[in-house]
Amino acid sequence: MLKLVLATKNKDKVKEIMAILGDLPVEIKSQNDYPHIHDIVEDGNTYEDNALKKASIFNNITGLTSIADDSGLEVDALNGAPGIFAARYAGDGVTYRDNYEKLLRELEGLPFPERKARFVCIIAIVTVEHKVYFSRGYLEGYIIDEPRGSQGFGYDPVFYLPEYGRTVAELDSELKNRISHRAKALLKAKEIITENILGKTV
Repeated sequence: MLKLVLATKNKDKVKEIMAILGDLPVEIKSQNDYPHIHDIVEDGNTYEDNALKKASIFNNITGLTSIADDSGLEVDALNGAPGIFAARYAGDGVTYRDNYEKLLRELEGLPFPERKARFVCIIAIVTVEHKVYFSRGYLEGYIIDEPRGSQGFGYDPVFYLPEYGRTVAELDSELKNRISHRAKALLKAKEIITENILGKTV
């Protein structure tokens, strides 16, 4: 059976990834199964740089097909910030709440139509033969001025989807796993794994 290792120990991400890839005929591990692998510094200039660096390091250490993502939030009014720095926008070792509260302070007083934003997710897959594949997913929305919902993580409580009348944190997991930026990238990654690694047609 094909073994995959996820280059993350973020339990929220692992849960989301498992929900989408879990029905593949594969055994999925995560960084939590390899405590000797330390956190990798994400010092790239792009999402692709960071995702590929993590996947390549895990591939080299474990010898397994490795998957890593880099995600971010791009706010038009902030010229695309926080971008690749979304997870540490308020500094190192901060909470999800610290990050989105900083974002809300920076957007304070800005009218709703000018608060357009998008979530971005780039996934890198590195196979045992060291072949590299990328998949991408995006979710468009707006930043509201106070958090709503408790189902998500990161910036989900302040990321509003007009077509659903809810924030991402107010979505049930079934819907989120169909429309989120990470879900879209994962579904494309699932196709890549199925066709190019497992050798099956979708």
